[in-house]
Amino acid sequence: MITTPNYFAIPFPTFQPAMRNILSITNSNPAVIVTTFDGINPGVNQYQNGMIMRLHIPYSYGLQGANLFEAPITVIDSTSFSMPIDTTLMDPFMVPTGQPNNFATPATVVNVGETNNNLRWSVQNVLPYPLSNLDPIE
Repeated sequence: MITTPNYFAIPFPTFQPAMRNILSITNSNPAVIVTTFDGINPGVNQYQNGMIMRLHIPYSYGLQGANLFEAPITVIDSTSFSMPIDTTLMDPFMVPTGQPNNFATPATVVNVGETNNNLRWSVQNVLPYPLSNLDPIE
């Protein structure tokens, strides 16, 4: 029986930078966000400094003052980054326990843009095969 959320975010999808589930958000200034694939362990996010991210935080996770907040990020390590938002006086972020096997929508972070000096990140080729395989048949 599963008693904790397990959302199975795809670690390395074809289209990147990818959405990631949120494992934790600190009550600090700036806020530090840790990403996850499975809802249990930190997961590598492949984000870069200057990407503009949006937080989507369902009501059951708390921290509603940060819901839909968008800002450029500063990468701390492969699983976490900070955003310029002061969450010190907001309610804490908590993953709801809920009923076993019955979890609401996960909290997520989504890339919605990037600063001008990062435009190269939007044209990454992450396909697992060479583009020559996509040439039209003549």
